[in-house]
Amino acid sequence: MAAPLNRTVDARILRVNHGGEHGAIRIYLAQIAMARLRAPDLLPFLTRTLAHEREHLARFRALMPTRAAKPCRLMWIWSIGGGALGGLTGLFGRKAILVCTEAVERTVHRHLDDQLAWLGDRDVEMAATIREIQQQELGHLRYAEKERGAANTLTALLDGAICLAVEGLIWLSTRGDSVRLARTLRAAA
Repeated sequence: MAAPLNRTVDARILRVNHGGEHGAIRIYLAQIAMARLRAPDLLPFLTRTLAHEREHLARFRALMPTRAAKPCRLMWIWSIGGGALGGLTGLFGRKAILVCTEAVERTVHRHLDDQLAWLGDRDVEMAATIREIQQQELGHLRYAEKERGAANTLTALLDGAICLAVEGLIWLSTRGDSVRLARTLRAAA
């Protein structure tokens, strides 16, 4: 027997995922602009990944109405944060772009794992959507890991800073809701 739906948690999951995809789009748009000069070999990957993120945004948005979910009220934070992160890493070049992709996708993957653990069979449609999106995000992560090259102190620092920035954007845009959501998901799993 399926566990009962919890529309409040479903709405919170969709709100943070929708905001995150909005931020990812801004990251890739800025990186594409910079990569034209700094890392032209990454343009096919970045363009393909941008298309995936746009598709993910639309898929999360499509799930919102039936779950009483609304987009994050602070989408401008995702725009500014994503654009700044993408622009800065793009300015630093190929390795920084790949470190950014790796750090963002690893952070996102952890959040999606938590969400899937909580969703279980509570909301089969949303869980299936998240699982499909997670597979594409995992592909982005694996590509970045493979192409990045050897890690060093600077890439480790950049990776840590990006992970903190992403977690901070999630926290700010949800007004701390992401922390409560993670606790709820862990407690219910």
